[in-house]
Amino acid sequence: MAATWNKMWKLNTDELKSKAIAWRTEHAIHRIERPSRLDQARKLGYKAKQGIILVRARVGRGGMRKQRPVAGRRPKHLGVVHIKQGISMKQVAERRVLKRFTNMETLGSYYLHKDGQYFWYEVILADPYHPSISNDREMRRRLKAFAKIEV
Repeated sequence: MAATWNKMWKLNTDELKSKAIAWRTEHAIHRIERPSRLDQARKLGYKAKQGIILVRARVGRGGMRKQRPVAGRRPKHLGVVHIKQGISMKQVAERRVLKRFTNMETLGSYYLHKDGQYFWYEVILADPYHPSISNDREMRRRLKAFAKIEV
């Protein structure tokens, strides 16, 4: 499965282009039924069971933009361009998804695709209070491990 995605990226196949076109028309945070990259999802703890959902998140590309100051100064010292963000786009996508799904906790996320305008990531979320998750020892352990890292 991983080899298939790598081949699609390297060759920039028509199938991947058509998927990106379809993804552009969707909302920025879009819940999906099954992962596009099953191998990556399984590595991060995805299981096809109740209490676990997948979300495709779209994040805009490009640097940060500051408003140009009104008062006169040398163009070199305006401080408008070349401003970089401190966190990665992947973390931005995860943060936006968690803001939308407040009762869930993230198991992880992985890169999906990028074009000239957007990055796409798939985020795996688990509901820690769902019976199928709270009764699963491995899932409980994963969620506790993530909670310790975040705090």
